[in-house]
Amino acid sequence: MTQGTGSPAFRYYAFISYSHQDKAWADWLHKALETYRIPKRLVGQATTAGTIPARLTPIFRDRDELATAHDLGRKVNEALTQSANLIVICSPHSAASHWVNEEVLAWKRIGRDERIFCLIVDGEPNASDLPGRAVEECFAPALRFQLDAAGQPTRERTEPIAADARAGKDGRNNAKLKLIAGLLDVGFDALKQRELQRRTRRMTAVAALAVIVMAVTTTLAIFAIVSRHAAVEASQAAQRRQKQAEALVGFMLGDLNDKLAQASRLDIMQSVDDKAMAYFQSLPATDVTDEALEQRAKALEKIGSVRLDQGNLSGAMESYRAALQLSRHLAEAAPGDAARQVACARSWSFVGMTDWYQGKLDAAWRDFESARNILRRARARAGNDLSLKFELQSVYNNMGHVLEARGQPAAAASAYRNVLALARELVAANPDKTDWASALGDAHNNLGKLALQRGDLVEAVAEYRADDAIETRLAAADPRNNDQRENMLRVRAILGRTLALTGDVEAGIRDLQQAVDIAAQLIAIAPTQTSFQEKSAVYLVQLSRLKRLHGDLPAAQTLTVRALATLSALTRQEPANVTWQQIDAEARSEQAAQSLASGQAATARAQAQGAMNILQPLFAKQPDDHSLLLDTLTANLLLADASSDAPAARQLREEAWKATQSAKGGKDDPRLLALQVEVLLGLQKQTEAKPLIERLWNAGYRDPALLAILRRAQVDYPANPAFATRIAQIMQTDASAPAPTTHAAPTPDPRP
Repeated sequence: MTQGTGSPAFRYYAFISYSHQDKAWADWLHKALETYRIPKRLVGQATTAGTIPARLTPIFRDRDELATAHDLGRKVNEALTQSANLIVICSPHSAASHWVNEEVLAWKRIGRDERIFCLIVDGEPNASDLPGRAVEECFAPALRFQLDAAGQPTRERTEPIAADARAGKDGRNNAKLKLIAGLLDVGFDALKQRELQRRTRRMTAVAALAVIVMAVTTTLAIFAIVSRHAAVEASQAAQRRQKQAEALVGFMLGDLNDKLAQASRLDIMQSVDDKAMAYFQSLPATDVTDEALEQRAKALEKIGSVRLDQGNLSGAMESYRAALQLSRHLAEAAPGDAARQVACARSWSFVGMTDWYQGKLDAAWRDFESARNILRRARARAGNDLSLKFELQSVYNNMGHVLEARGQPAAAASAYRNVLALARELVAANPDKTDWASALGDAHNNLGKLALQRGDLVEAVAEYRADDAIETRLAAADPRNNDQRENMLRVRAILGRTLALTGDVEAGIRDLQQAVDIAAQLIAIAPTQTSFQEKSAVYLVQLSRLKRLHGDLPAAQTLTVRALATLSALTRQEPANVTWQQIDAEARSEQAAQSLASGQAATARAQAQGAMNILQPLFAKQPDDHSLLLDTLTANLLLADASSDAPAARQLREEAWKATQSAKGGKDDPRLLALQVEVLLGLQKQTEAKPLIERLWNAGYRDPALLAILRRAQVDYPANPAFATRIAQIMQTDASAPAPTTHAAPTPDPRP
């Protein structure tokens, strides 16, 4: 292709960048551009875009051109540099696509910003600037902002050149012509008039052909009557074959996929789900039944879950949103079908979970609220449908997590009590159903967490023991179910960690060691499943803390190094996962505490600062998240302890005290009270610390870190015998019985 004066020759006329979900648009555009014949009177003219060719060929599409490539990054960059223009198909899918954004960034970094052309097919330009409409954004971030001299995005806005193919805008044909006019740097009218002339000639030819077709049709009608009977029989046979195929796909996506999930075989699950999708894509449009659409939505959800387990958040969201589009269509077409309403609500929940993992609390809340509203309407029609109840308790559980992160523990408790009530109904209806029993365990676990934040260690231990009994029983009943083993290791670690807060450090070390060992076994079975790696890292850090406080510093250091290695690999794989970022900061804080314990103040200071560098932006984004507050205070106080500058250390402690006063929820959490005591004693304010120490004593809190601080300050802190008796009674009771609670009756639903 010949370019303008002084421009290099390019191998491709344009590079099409698009999301996999917009493949149909990419197929259409690729064909429309390569088959378009440029008016002869324009061919050969010189414009700022170069000499106008007779055809816009070839057009590069990465999915087609790179199907057998081994080094995709290098091949994409080569194709970009060899393309004269970049065309971006813009939709909410592409706006959320990591690869589309990277391709635009790469293009801008080679200095050809003026040769970017956008085709809007869905969503709304700059919707992310409008409150509550960020999910409608169709422009990738790299399209909306300019780059600096170093090739990094700035906050300076830019307005991309766009043709709008949406209904009510330019429409598909005019958008195509506008895009071509931009590529050629000619007027839109020049192409539009040519298109009208072509259409007139085409209609004349069609009219002549219609006369011929009428004559032929009359002749064929007689033959069609004779053939109809045979065609009906063939159609019935085809329908039977399709039903058999759909039954097989249903098994693949149901029982087979569940078994593979329990065995943590992500590789085979991915292959099965891909095979199912290949089947759906092979169906002619006329053969796509509602059952096939339901199975397609399920396949997309399974693919999303595999991607989520692999740590690919953007890929998971792409699949979940595609599933939601199908399940919404099916649910709206049959509002009385409870199964379709459950499927649609589940799709919304998957989208919400992925938003949650990325720290997008408001978006996650809207997603979960959409799911809840669908289920409420369906429940009003379906009555005591157990599948509706199960999905509803799951939604309430997710909403409770968002409310906790917003600093609304009372509203979160309301959500979790709803979960507990619904889960008890489900287990009473079918005690042998694993998912329902596990949901009951989750409800106990969440209520235990809130009890701890209220300062009620007895109830927290009781709730965690109830969950531990459920998960241990389920794991023993199905020892090959790795999902259930993961649930068991989680609650075992939480119970041990809480027992350590009551002073039983040996029980804490024992339970956390069990959790670490089970996580290692699961990782050996499924090394790519990131949830196993995440839990291993979390509990390695918590075990290392107890080992350090128990006097085994070398073992603690070894455990922390293992955790940091795992976290480094996870955060490189998916930097947007805020949960992994927070765990990484916890590990760095623990490493700083270990350095302090070994007398390496300068090293500790650098490690604590590394933790603060991670936590500060997270805490600024979610200032009401209780766990982020505790982690940030811990890192802050480690910085103060490691500081060689007394005034600077005092300022850090005063800042920490100010942060503790801003907490919206969990003000009675003994972990927060202990940090406040540490701050006050560090500021030599023993009198102000005394009432907080009394509250901790009454709560039975005996975390070894607090005991060490009080010993250094020469504060007497004997054991609380009444509390010790209550904990002993809890540990001796049957944990499978309902945990003693002081909860009020369940309320209809949580409100922000």
